[in-house]
Amino acid sequence: MVSLLVKKKLYINEVVLGTAFGVIFGPLCANIFDPRGWGGDVNVLTLEVMRVALAMGLFTIGVELPKAFLAQYARSLLIMVVPTMAIGWVVVAAMILLLFPQLDYVSALVIAACLTPTDPIISAAILGALMFALAGDNEEPLELIIKAESAANDGLAYPFLSLSIFLTLEPTVGVAFEKWVLIGCLYQVAFGTLIGVAIGLGFSRLMKLSHTRGFINHESYVAQYLALTLFTIGVARTLGSDDLLAAFAAGSALNWDGNFNTQIKETKGKVFSSVIDLVLNCGTFLYIGAWMPFDAFDAPELGITPWRLALLLVAVLALRRIPALLVLYKWVPEIKGWKDAVFAGHFGTCRVVLNPDISRQMGVGAVFVSTFALIELPKPHTPPQGQAEIVAAVIQPIVAFVVLGSIVIHGLSLPLFSFGERTLTLTRTWTSRTRARKGAAQPEWLLSVRR
Repeated sequence: MVSLLVKKKLYINEVVLGTAFGVIFGPLCANIFDPRGWGGDVNVLTLEVMRVALAMGLFTIGVELPKAFLAQYARSLLIMVVPTMAIGWVVVAAMILLLFPQLDYVSALVIAACLTPTDPIISAAILGALMFALAGDNEEPLELIIKAESAANDGLAYPFLSLSIFLTLEPTVGVAFEKWVLIGCLYQVAFGTLIGVAIGLGFSRLMKLSHTRGFINHESYVAQYLALTLFTIGVARTLGSDDLLAAFAAGSALNWDGNFNTQIKETKGKVFSSVIDLVLNCGTFLYIGAWMPFDAFDAPELGITPWRLALLLVAVLALRRIPALLVLYKWVPEIKGWKDAVFAGHFGTCRVVLNPDISRQMGVGAVFVSTFALIELPKPHTPPQGQAEIVAAVIQPIVAFVVLGSIVIHGLSLPLFSFGERTLTLTRTWTSRTRARKGAAQPEWLLSVRR
């Protein structure tokens, strides 16, 4: 009932609103919606909720990229993904080690791997709010690169996480690296990508053949957003590969020749996909808001205190992406200068302060990866015994606090910048009018006349 006001006037998206309502209805306030009180293993439930929401977002981004986009901008995308993630991973781990001395560096790498991926769902939500407000939908190459990167690095968080977990659990470094190469890199990432490409290309040809022979209409294309997403993650998950990367690869391969998007546009099917995204986003962040472990944000016995978490949040927001992009932006032709690199690290591509297109937030991806890590790690005793149990005890509160802070800071950055820009414009207008009246060189009604 107030969506126009919220999106066009306040620039607030469903991510912030969903999280806020989750906190209000969750155990912290009204205690109406409490995922931890439903019984069973809440980690398994959380993992699957995040998996479906992420896979849908990644598949949609892959489908909506232009024809053969990943091949055309492969170099820029590769630089934006791999070295940026690696630098951010080791830097954030160093900050974690400094603030939480009970952890060793390998344990810090486990937690840092959860904070490495940016969130395509939040990125798309903020981009959608901005495009709605500006009444436009044209995206430039850098904006599309950042969307593709936010999708790819969710799947590529697996190698970083698997390496740190293998180093934590395996008896020797040699065994850990052997399993990381064979399982983490080749089987999960490479094989998962091949699964997605095969599914995407196969169904692309099948649907074109069916459409040519009159077996399928335009409207049936729309249903593939959800059906193929679930099918892809089902196949990849059954085979034990990277299902998120498979979903993104499947979406990209499905529209590799541009035919799928052409059929969708003819039926205005993007409206349907946007409705599905909106419903999933609202439900997912409502769940995250209610899931937040607020009582674990102050646990001195584990070395967790609010001021340490706050300092880590500031360090992550400042050092996770911006320094890496300042070093690497010269190899990305679409980034025109250091100012674009700074804003690409915090917001996305941006040519003016009031036009941050994609926010580099942590959200669903971080919750998913941290929950996956928690399932792989041993269940901690009280008190925890050994580094594996210590990291299992502290990973969720640390990641949850950073996610919550990231949602609040990035989600409200656009409204605050908008308000500041309007205030600055109003101040300049008032000052110019006042000075002109004092000069009395011309009638007041001429002040607003275009020259």
